[in-house]
Amino acid sequence: MTSSAPLLSGTIEPDEDVPSLPRGNIGTGSSRPPAEPVVLVPGTTASGSSVTALGNAEEGGIRGILKQSSHPMSLAFLYLFRSAAIAVYVLCGLFTDNYVLSIVLVVVLLSLDFWNTRNVAGRTLVGLRYWNEVDEEGESSWVFESRDPSRPANPIDAKMFWIALYAYPLGWLALLIVSILKFNISFLPIVLLALVFNLSNLLGFTYADRDAQKRWASGIAASGNLMGFGLGGIGGQLVGGMVKNSLGRMLG
Repeated sequence: MTSSAPLLSGTIEPDEDVPSLPRGNIGTGSSRPPAEPVVLVPGTTASGSSVTALGNAEEGGIRGILKQSSHPMSLAFLYLFRSAAIAVYVLCGLFTDNYVLSIVLVVVLLSLDFWNTRNVAGRTLVGLRYWNEVDEEGESSWVFESRDPSRPANPIDAKMFWIALYAYPLGWLALLIVSILKFNISFLPIVLLALVFNLSNLLGFTYADRDAQKRWASGIAASGNLMGFGLGGIGGQLVGGMVKNSLGRMLG
């Protein structure tokens, strides 16, 4: 009787290689530390280059200027009245043929702009005011007011204020040239009135700014304090007189 070999005596080889599974800590060979998880909480913003770039992009333009301004309402109304006057003058012919209505609208906007610039925008944005007084003898004189030099104006407010003061008269001057070239004589008086209003504010605030700089220079000269160094006695008087005279010549 013959003996039979066991059925599983041979070696069973696998059909295919089993893929090796990763072991150990993944990424331990990399020199860069693992990124920390970002947790977003309502009311907070995530830090990062992309978020910073997005924030900088949103801060540009008119929104960014108004956000950096110390008096955004005054700055907005300064440009609103000035832009509206030019827009109504240029576009009034497209909406109405009533000449009187167009003139009245432009004059009202110019008057609002003149009053707002002299009494509100100039005082809040750059700390300057001016007006004209007539004494008992009938002589008129200009009166200027300025903010304390220890409280300087916001750089954005000051920059946008002076841009408005110089840019819009140039726009009205261009409209005056166009009206003359087109022989549009009927609208010349309103353009001339706009130039008078705009140039009056420009000259008034320019002289007010010069007057403020003169008084600042006189204050330094009187105290004998130059660039933070106190100079007393005869030396302080000499240096103060030199500063006062030199700044007086430069500022007119």
